[in-house]
Amino acid sequence: MVGDHCFVIRVKPHSDAETKQIKPGDEILAVNGYSPTRDNLWKMSYVFSILRPQPALQLQLKSSGGAERKVDVLANMRQLPKLNDLTTGMGIWDFIRDEEDDAHSMRTRYREMGNELMIVKLPIFLLSQSEVQDIIGKAHKHQCLIIDLRSNPGGAVDTLKWLLGGMFDHDVKIADRVTRNDTKVLTTKSFGKETFTGKLVVLVDSNSASASELFARVIQLEKRGVILGDRSSGAVMEAKRYSYHMGEDSMIFYGASITDADLRMTDGNSLEHTGVTPDEVVLPAAEDLANGRDPVMAHAAQILGFKLSPEDAGKFFPFEWPKE
Repeated sequence: MVGDHCFVIRVKPHSDAETKQIKPGDEILAVNGYSPTRDNLWKMSYVFSILRPQPALQLQLKSSGGAERKVDVLANMRQLPKLNDLTTGMGIWDFIRDEEDDAHSMRTRYREMGNELMIVKLPIFLLSQSEVQDIIGKAHKHQCLIIDLRSNPGGAVDTLKWLLGGMFDHDVKIADRVTRNDTKVLTTKSFGKETFTGKLVVLVDSNSASASELFARVIQLEKRGVILGDRSSGAVMEAKRYSYHMGEDSMIFYGASITDADLRMTDGNSLEHTGVTPDEVVLPAAEDLANGRDPVMAHAAQILGFKLSPEDAGKFFPFEWPKE
């Protein structure tokens, strides 16, 4: 979702969608007869991709030029093993390679513009304290910092604390953690002399969720930096994972994630279902998506005093398709 419109942002090479000439920048008006909105898009994805995978999707599209059409897009059908046995054969090695591929796709990436500006692309809040310290250490060598949290789904509370601790020269309250039984204060401890004290801009979009929203909102409430982009997803409640297994020699592992706490920010409000409204809403147009431009990143650099074209900004962090 970009604002209140649903757009195609990328098309997988050699897919049926590419064959049907679906392109980035096409607006999706309906999927199987349902109009996508901010409230229902995740439900549609969950139903059509997880609960009841579809052999095809009927899309009603509007091109960046304004023409409307209906397209049936076929899924890529592959026969997968009914059982992935991690005790024998190649199963365990395939599993390890998949884990390594996931870790690579979620790595932190950097771009530098001389010694003055550093841009950090943070895909997920699952970093160790030493990894966060490495980010702050790199930022320390620059006067300005852009942290790109677009499409960041959140992650660990500890990572959130450490990253915020590297942005303030004093301890900061993040939120009140409200459970059924009590309320506890969630705070972060400053990195002290190692703190990044330069100018800061944080980018968010409609897929920024959980810890990424909390980070942006704390920066906003404490007037530490500027938030740019789109309104975030509004999904910040904490959950606790319960892990189980069946069997003795060969085991089946499974679990459940249960929501157990809401987070109230220092202004007394929860971000759940409301999200973070940026200090300045900056949205890519259909033409930007079609041509690989990133006007949000370009504008972030501009307000920090740097000249960066949307075309160049769009090349900074190219999307990497996962291996089949």
